[in-house]
Amino acid sequence: MRGQALERGVRPATLDMILPGLSFNERVVALDRNQPDDSSPGQPPSMAGYLARRLDDARISGGRDRYARMQPRLMAFESRFGVPGPILLGIWGMETNYGGYTGNFDVLQSLATLAYDGRRRSLFTNELIAALEIVDRGLAPRSALTGSWAGAMGNPQFLPSSYLKTAVDGDGDSRADIWNSEADSLASIANYLVKAGWKRGEPWGLEVGVPATMDRRAIAGTAVSPTCPRVHARHSRWMTVAEWKALGLTAVGKGWPADHLRATLIEADGPGGRAFLTFDNYRALLDYNCSNYYAISVGLLADAISR
Repeated sequence: MRGQALERGVRPATLDMILPGLSFNERVVALDRNQPDDSSPGQPPSMAGYLARRLDDARISGGRDRYARMQPRLMAFESRFGVPGPILLGIWGMETNYGGYTGNFDVLQSLATLAYDGRRRSLFTNELIAALEIVDRGLAPRSALTGSWAGAMGNPQFLPSSYLKTAVDGDGDSRADIWNSEADSLASIANYLVKAGWKRGEPWGLEVGVPATMDRRAIAGTAVSPTCPRVHARHSRWMTVAEWKALGLTAVGKGWPADHLRATLIEADGPGGRAFLTFDNYRALLDYNCSNYYAISVGLLADAISR
């Protein structure tokens, strides 16, 4: 690890300060082995249960309070990045409950443990070196690097490589402080989504009613995604809004977007459960966290905040 970090330009003094103090954390490995969501093989848990746990009244009211308090700044970020403020709050709310809990694991220890454990060695080796680079460049002190067991940090729960690629200054002090600055955190989330393909002025998704007689085989998706294939496999093929309307789908809660927009249908709990048409911007949410339950919960929280 030392050799790889040196090749990436991390100074020997930084490695001398950090590497000898790292130790194996068995709790991190145990948590890595137990991550039930809709990306897991076999029978996934229900989306209804997931939403009941995550999309509660407290999270919605907390988002609305922050939306009212921060609206001028959020509008400025929407003008700058093209991402609506409620979407930014939706991610912040789902990731850390608006900064209420950002994790207390030592990020460097967690990443070293996961790299050593080997299940996803390449990923976590890269993230560990990125964390070392953050300290080496003076972007954040060693003591600030606390977060989730998987190494996600700060209000947006960025992995170290995401911080280096997408964190930006949002409050004008020339620093990207995702640990202490709400403005920097929200601007960085917006920049992440833009880099993930967010399209200005387009929706994330729409809840729909699906006719009981619709032939699911006729709309089945056939493409295989190179990333998170099990998550994407739960979607139908792409069709335009006009085509979905022609099949008898009805909009729930808000009006239809433009007829030419492409969307896929997901019925996460199967026919008879809640159904959603998801648009290109939904893929940017999946890039943030590749779970249909997560992306839908962010979109629904954003919708609730904006009402």
